[in-house]
Amino acid sequence: QVQLVESGGGLVQAGGSLRLSCAASGRTFSIYHAGWFRQAPGKEREFVARITWSGGSTDYADSVKGRFTVFREDAGNTVFLQMNSLKPDDAAVYYCAADMKPYTIDGHNIANYDYWGQGTQVIVSS
Repeated sequence: QVQLVESGGGLVQAGGSLRLSCAASGRTFSIYHAGWFRQAPGKEREFVARITWSGGSTDYADSVKGRFTVFREDAGNTVFLQMNSLKPDDAAVYYCAADMKPYTIDGHNIANYDYWGQGTQVIVSS
């Protein structure tokens, strides 16, 4: 079992920045990838970013490339999502997820993630 707890959401003006955190506990040594997804009201949950748990390889949705950065610090059990130049379209509930499988091909697919956090809300005012 893996537990994921997100934090860091809030209200920010367009053009501003937020840093989201995802604290993992439990069998973290079995995590292969950590992903960030988001879901706006009335929309499907969508992929935002992913990082390999061990090597730091990253992947981003086109809509956030160049503005968002996913990273871990000092091999700890927390994954961060640094969000810069925020736009009103970035407003959503942001979820952290863990993929326990070593050979996942499609890291953008929600179905490939095994554990999810409760989400943290981001509001962007224009």
